[in-house]
Amino acid sequence: MALNEATFGYLNPTEDQKYDMAACRNAAAEYAEVLDQRVPEGPDKTYLLRKLREVAMWANVAITQNSDGSPRAD
Repeated sequence: MALNEATFGYLNPTEDQKYDMAACRNAAAEYAEVLDQRVPEGPDKTYLLRKLREVAMWANVAITQNSDGSPRAD
């Protein structure tokens, strides 16, 4: 599979994409707050919060890029 040349480039999100990214980021932050309050301290909690952060970052990618790495037009 050939990657699109924009795969590792910066894609400036549209205003709609910025709104979607903020909504996903806010949802992840709310979930992180629940996890922080309910999950006991330890390596598993650290891991799950790091993975949640990773998921939030991948949501940004999914919002701004097609599966081949090209910029989404919408």
